[in-house]
Amino acid sequence: MTESGKPILYSYFRSSCSWRVRIALALKSIDYETVPINLIKDGGQQFSKEFQALNPMKQVPALKIDGITIGQSLAIIEYLEETRPTPRLLPQDPKKRVLVRMISDLIAGGIQPLQNLSILKQVGQENQLAWAQKAISSGFNALEQILQSTAGKYCVGDEVSMADLCLVPQVANAERYKVDLTPYPTITRINKALLALEAFQVSHPCRQPDTPPELRA
Repeated sequence: MTESGKPILYSYFRSSCSWRVRIALALKSIDYETVPINLIKDGGQQFSKEFQALNPMKQVPALKIDGITIGQSLAIIEYLEETRPTPRLLPQDPKKRVLVRMISDLIAGGIQPLQNLSILKQVGQENQLAWAQKAISSGFNALEQILQSTAGKYCVGDEVSMADLCLVPQVANAERYKVDLTPYPTITRINKALLALEAFQVSHPCRQPDTPPELRA
């Protein structure tokens, strides 16, 4: 926490994991301060020793709140849900709640890590686009099928949930890597509905403190 008592979010404008947390903070009307990743690297290359001590995985997001530091986006969102439960991001009904967690894990564990920059750097420059497209398309094939049975207006029914916080950033990644979204009408419909909500707009990568001028909205 800062001297003002605000939580501190260590973030990067383009990080889809950071975006998930920014949406949750916006939805729950939690005022916070952002420390961009470019301010916690020494010389723009290595994370500062201070940040490595906060988060040994050397990844964003990390959230300092209530006297603790939490890494991993879904763990952060779950903590916010347990300590600041309004509005709900996990349904009260156990069957709906497990569907939200299943979809969240599918995206956060089964799609996003496979197309993350740290992996793409390992496959060679010439293979990166095809690799990312295959990883996202494979995951979206499964996700589209699941959403056809779980979705209402949003991923699970008609209330925004943690699953939706995972969906929108992943669709943005898909667009960034030029994935054809035509085969995924349910994903596309839900994404469009979510992007109309203020919390998803203010948390968007084009509106962050470290967004480059040429990418600002």
